[in-house]
Amino acid sequence: MLALRHIRTLSAVARAGGVRSSSESLRRAPSAVSRAVALLESALGMPLFERKGRGMLPTPAGALVLARFERVQDELSAVLEEAAGGAKAQALPDSAADVLYDERRLRAASLLAELHHMPSVGRQLGVSPSAVSSVLARLEGALRQKLFLRTASGLIPTDAGTRWTLHFDRALAELRYLEDEIAAARGSLRGLITVGTLPLARTRVLPRAIDALRLAHPGLRIHSLESPYEELHAGLMRGKVDFIIGALRPAADPSLSSETLFEDELGVMAAATHPLARKRKLDFSDLRDQSWVLSRPGTPLRASLDQFFVSHGEPALVPAVETGDLALVRGMLMEGGMLTVLSTHQLRYEVDSGHVRVLPFPMDGLRRHIGLVTRAGAQLPPGTLALMGEIRSSSP
Repeated sequence: MLALRHIRTLSAVARAGGVRSSSESLRRAPSAVSRAVALLESALGMPLFERKGRGMLPTPAGALVLARFERVQDELSAVLEEAAGGAKAQALPDSAADVLYDERRLRAASLLAELHHMPSVGRQLGVSPSAVSSVLARLEGALRQKLFLRTASGLIPTDAGTRWTLHFDRALAELRYLEDEIAAARGSLRGLITVGTLPLARTRVLPRAIDALRLAHPGLRIHSLESPYEELHAGLMRGKVDFIIGALRPAADPSLSSETLFEDELGVMAAATHPLARKRKLDFSDLRDQSWVLSRPGTPLRASLDQFFVSHGEPALVPAVETGDLALVRGMLMEGGMLTVLSTHQLRYEVDSGHVRVLPFPMDGLRRHIGLVTRAGAQLPPGTLALMGEIRSSSP
């Protein structure tokens, strides 16, 4: 990961218009400032300044770095201002910002908030637990507040620690995005895209989009997270998930930006060997004594399904099995003789092969909106935007 202190130095040079004029505000020798800029240019493989008589002017690549650094500053300034008691960040010692603008410290605190265990964090970072403890002590000393509490369950973030590590994660995400942007400026889409995938997208839409993307840009890697929506939402807000694809939640959330891709039709499904699969028409009486495998309570599908049955004067279904695992659903259909209600997209291959059938039971009005969810205000890098574009092209 890029060195945050070098990017901070570059920002100061850009504001001052030169190395010598920025060295005083940075409290560093001009030679140290020049070396930091040179190291950053070497790491990115591109010049970041044009050296001219009227000063040092950012190149297009330098402008990309500065734009991302402004977003990093927004995140870390929020921490510094809160630590100063709501006053200006300058109310803290100048050294507080020096301590905070270090990607290794931010990374250690982020991992500790996730893992709650110093030795585990040390193993991931390749350092000793005492080094992690030292990093934490530096952060807490600079910010004048405890970030973690020792409990029987490990190191748990304080309220301030929870809020501030969220800003740390977002700042780290901006650094990752910056590296991807610079790669794109060199003509190559590279990097890791982390997608939160809800069940419907995993069968056809996302695989098709990934295949098309990888053909054009083999340097991109995709990490798919298959977790409940609440966990994916938390990752999205922290910048650890780039976007979510799946059924959109009905409630408006100003912290999120949603885009509908298509409307999804639902159907009652069973194995081709199920007795109901031989019928030409079904009504509610045929379904009352069946065993069901359904999505978990609280999901949009389950809420819509309950509302559908109640609106027709029927009790909500009581499933024998509740799961978000499509493999388990398949197993309960094929081996357990159960019924389910799913999108026809999710079991398309089984339906096409004749192993599963959509039963002739009308479910008029039972539809879901399927789409993309991003964090409001996020500026995603080119590779992520390219995958989202392929998803739009691959959608029904």
